[in-house]
Amino acid sequence: MNSVLAKFARDDLSVPCVQDEDLGALGNGFALPASDPSRFLAQYTDVDSTRPDARIKLNHGTTTLAFRYKGGVVVAVDSRASAGSYIASGSVKKVIEINPYLLGTMAGGAADCQYWETYLGIQCRLHELRNKERISVAAASKILSNLVYSYKGMGLSMGTMICGWDKSGPAIYYVDSEGSRMKGDLFSVGSGSTFAYGVLDQGYHWDLSEEEALDLGRRSIYAATHRDAYSGNTINLYHMGPNGWRFIANYDVMQLHYDGVSDQVPNAPSGGYGYNVRTAGLSSRDESVSGQSSA
Repeated sequence: MNSVLAKFARDDLSVPCVQDEDLGALGNGFALPASDPSRFLAQYTDVDSTRPDARIKLNHGTTTLAFRYKGGVVVAVDSRASAGSYIASGSVKKVIEINPYLLGTMAGGAADCQYWETYLGIQCRLHELRNKERISVAAASKILSNLVYSYKGMGLSMGTMICGWDKSGPAIYYVDSEGSRMKGDLFSVGSGSTFAYGVLDQGYHWDLSEEEALDLGRRSIYAATHRDAYSGNTINLYHMGPNGWRFIANYDVMQLHYDGVSDQVPNAPSGGYGYNVRTAGLSSRDESVSGQSSA
């Protein structure tokens, strides 16, 4: 084949290849990928917090959470994908269904999370075939941690929770693109996580009923979508039990704000989640009192 191609090759069409120290090889007028990704990221992006004037802004925004309680694991996420101040999508599926007993959440770069958690699903299936038993949550999270650690400094952006049920019961592990791996009872990841934690810390305890746990997950993500501009649109809610995960529902945050979930959840209290809705008619504004002059 090479001998055939050589007959039709023309030396006068060849374009000299220019080597750029920062950007890599430049051939035929196209800039090829950088030969040193970590150096390129440090120089041209704000991946390093000391470079606020970087030309490429890697802005991310989301809210994801997961917590375990006596009945299993609740996983709740929003569905907004943003690129800086631009809302790229309002219907992103941020829970990745790895297998019937494992769920992964998505925060950071959508492509990175989707690719590596899908790849994790392949590895989990191979483990089942080799060992004739389902992989543990700890082992699955360790595989993902080892994978992303091998690409440390190359621009991956991931903050994920691996949630599941195995022989030891419900378990949650946090894994990020730096290779960090932590086990815990409650995690929230993303730009709206501080708002979600405020609700979670107030309402969480181990002995929650399933209805209380699901409502806590809903209210936590709602609070984040209400206060964080990079989170919003809808809430996807999952529950993990001894028989695997099940999808509960998709909730519109605008409907939650004004109407709540009384039409979707049996026996749920009526009324919206929004502060102005809950406090309607209970205003604390100053009013003139009989016998006193108003200021």
